[in-house]
Amino acid sequence: MRILLFAMTNVAVLLVFGVIARIFGLDQWIYQSTGINYTGLLIWCALFGMGGSLVSLMLSKTIAKTSMRVQLIKEPQSEQEQWLHRTVVKLAEEAGIGMPEIGIFPDQAANAFATGASKNNALVAVSAGLLQRFDRDSVEAVLGHEIAHVANGDMVTMTLLQGVLNTFVLFISRVLGSIIDQAVFKNENGRGMGSFLISMVLQVVFGFLASMITCWFSRYREFRADAGGAQYAGGRKMIRALQSLQAEQHPAHMPERLAAFGIRPAGGVKALFATHPPLAERIERLQQQLA
Repeated sequence: MRILLFAMTNVAVLLVFGVIARIFGLDQWIYQSTGINYTGLLIWCALFGMGGSLVSLMLSKTIAKTSMRVQLIKEPQSEQEQWLHRTVVKLAEEAGIGMPEIGIFPDQAANAFATGASKNNALVAVSAGLLQRFDRDSVEAVLGHEIAHVANGDMVTMTLLQGVLNTFVLFISRVLGSIIDQAVFKNENGRGMGSFLISMVLQVVFGFLASMITCWFSRYREFRADAGGAQYAGGRKMIRALQSLQAEQHPAHMPERLAAFGIRPAGGVKALFATHPPLAERIERLQQQLA
């Protein structure tokens, strides 16, 4: 349900953009007397499709800190905070990235996430539950996994992918809406109400298909982050951390955009809309790599 809500939210945003553009005539310049100006339409779709994703990326750390109530470790006080700081410094140096901000968020589920606009402007946060129940070797591996997300540029890549998919969802739905409007409703320029309504319906359909592609890529980069965590913290530590997560009974609670970069999924989702591969599959992949 969580992934479904994410997909519906993305589709809803595209629909809102389309309705606003129609009401205020923001898209009229893409039409000509003979039909659609395809170059103009592609530029218009890119502005809306990429714009929202890029703004979201720029605000990702601020949104994460607020929504997850992250307490930043600016000057480590306790022994645990000092250890966290030393560990992240070591992992960041190993990965060749700038020192990320470090934080703890009040969730009893064992989890962690990374976000930020670039490799040198990131945030890595761990849950209170992770620190309470996991040994330090496992926590180090989890931190290594999140550092690998940052080093691999996953936040930027996912944002660009979503922006490109949004662009083509808007473009294809508009083109097909216009074609169907001309063929069925006999509007010569393809600008009738039929074109608008059809394009809205197609945005919903194509939006869900695009979400499947995004989730597929998210699952792929989880394997890469596991491999990175094994490289930075140690393979046995990474496997042990995943096995501990597998044994956890606490459900994960995290907004979808952050959960996509978390160490564990929320569970209970259909395979095509899952942002994470099954933990058993991730463990098996690492074991094969270490064999």
